[in-house]
Amino acid sequence: MAKNTGNGHRVGAVKNRSQVLTPTGWVKRDSGTGQFLDRKADAQPFKGVRREK
Repeated sequence: MAKNTGNGHRVGAVKNRSQVLTPTGWVKRDSGTGQFLDRKADAQPFKGVRREK
């Protein structure tokens, strides 16, 4: 996983994760299993997680 710097950004990409925009907001998924892991409470996307098309 990416390292938090405490400066509002991450160093490196988050591995084995992707995110997709759903009607309820941004959802993080495991790239290997496709399982949904986490949903954002606000409208902003996850930091350092690649987006699915």
